[in-house]
Amino acid sequence: MGVRASTVAPETGGFEDRKPQSDEAHSAFTPPPGVEQPSGPEEDQPTSEFALPRGLAPETPVEPEGSAFATPSTYSTKESPPAFTPAQGFPAVSLAKDAPWQDRMRTMLRMPVSERPVPERVQRQDDSGPAVPRVLDLTLRIGELLLAGGEGAEDVEAAMFAICRSYGLDRCEPTVTFTLLSITYQPSLVDDPVTANRTVRRRGTDYTRLAAVYTLVADINSEDYEVSLEEAYRRLAEIRRNRHPYPGWVLTVAAGGLAGAASMLLGGDMAVFLVAAAGAMLGDRLAWFCAGRGLPEFYQFAVAAVPPAAMGVAVSLLHAGLRPSAVITGGLFALIPGRALVAAVQDGLTGFYITASARLLEVGYFFVAIVVGVLSVLYGGVQLGAKLNPEGVLNAVERPVIQILAAVLLSVTFAILLQTERSTVLFVALNGAVAWVIYASIAVTAGGSTVMATAVAAGVVGLFGQLRARYEHTSSLPYVTAAIGPLLPGSATYLGVLNIAQNNMDAGFTSLARAAALALAIAIGVNLGGEMARLFIRAPGSAAGRRAAKRTRGF
Repeated sequence: MGVRASTVAPETGGFEDRKPQSDEAHSAFTPPPGVEQPSGPEEDQPTSEFALPRGLAPETPVEPEGSAFATPSTYSTKESPPAFTPAQGFPAVSLAKDAPWQDRMRTMLRMPVSERPVPERVQRQDDSGPAVPRVLDLTLRIGELLLAGGEGAEDVEAAMFAICRSYGLDRCEPTVTFTLLSITYQPSLVDDPVTANRTVRRRGTDYTRLAAVYTLVADINSEDYEVSLEEAYRRLAEIRRNRHPYPGWVLTVAAGGLAGAASMLLGGDMAVFLVAAAGAMLGDRLAWFCAGRGLPEFYQFAVAAVPPAAMGVAVSLLHAGLRPSAVITGGLFALIPGRALVAAVQDGLTGFYITASARLLEVGYFFVAIVVGVLSVLYGGVQLGAKLNPEGVLNAVERPVIQILAAVLLSVTFAILLQTERSTVLFVALNGAVAWVIYASIAVTAGGSTVMATAVAAGVVGLFGQLRARYEHTSSLPYVTAAIGPLLPGSATYLGVLNIAQNNMDAGFTSLARAAALALAIAIGVNLGGEMARLFIRAPGSAAGRRAAKRTRGF
């Protein structure tokens, strides 16, 4: 007999038939009875070791720098990096009222806009406020005269900034380049800015006009003298109409005197003086003729360099017993662009690199024009058998009294060529004599380096010129540019050109490089002397005691 299988329910006392369970019912992941069941099926609860624990929020992916989906970064005061602010903060700048306006304006131009002090109204204004277009136009016209007269870019910006602040336009930014002036005025952060510009197309050297413009700017910036816009425009028109203090024939005679004095510095006698003067005057007249026909300045310089070189070659061919090197070098002194070179280096040292590069390029073109003019004559002279000895240029001659008088004459004639005021010529003559004494003492008597002697003498010239200019509230160019005339590298320029004409290329380019080094030494020395004057003497004693008659005249 078989026994029938049956299942007895525990503690229930009954039997219950059940279906057979599948294999998943006996899975190892199935929780045993009495354990809380999971909230979802098994496949929805991953058990990977990379799964985030419960309660931990996932990190958002970091976008690469510069991504369009990156969250804009903001900084609080504590988190802002100190990249544009020194650790000790911006230094406090004190602007004394008795300091010259050039120093105060230059200091504010070098400060951030947010750190500039609020201007004190100097000139009277209507209740409606300043006439912005007229003030900007007046500022640009004055800046044009200063830049065309050879003033440095930083000094032009300081003058423009002073005019705007004097008429109540404090939030202005002037910009100066070699041929373009612009100024922007923004009344507030929510107002539209007003911009005006002006192009400098004509340049001319007239230091009398330059001094008159500085007088006008000083009067506008003065607290004890009122200059309305109408008065400023009237005086500016008078300055423009003002004739040059010296006529054309005086300028031609001055060019000859400059060349003759330079030849005396190099050991020439009275006969050499007359020959060099004749060559320089003839070159000056030819340059005037070319200028009247509209030829560019490059050709004017090239033509002006031909007669002095021709005179030197003629002296050598005639065997007159004169020094042809002194004749030719004397004529070159009147052509070397010392004014443009000083302004170019000054712009570079003050951070105006575009203007400095343009001015240096202009000086380079002028040097090339002089070299072309002299070289064309010397090539012909060498072919004709002229005895031009390069070593004769280097022979230093010690004649202290004659050379000091020649330096004085050279400075005076140079000042006349620059149209300097007659009252300034005496100081220029003394400054030029001091420069030559210092140079000769170091380079000739002590046998020192000519470059070092040139830099030291130019530094003294710049120091004295800047001191005088600060006492007169005017530009330093009339007191400095003519006084550096005896230091110009005429001998090195002639020696380089002569070596090139004799096919000594290495020696020729070496001498021209030496001339460039001497020219840079002059410019750096002048600028350094001026900076020393500004550093140690902030407020000249007679600056506030300037006579009213001098302030109020129109030119």
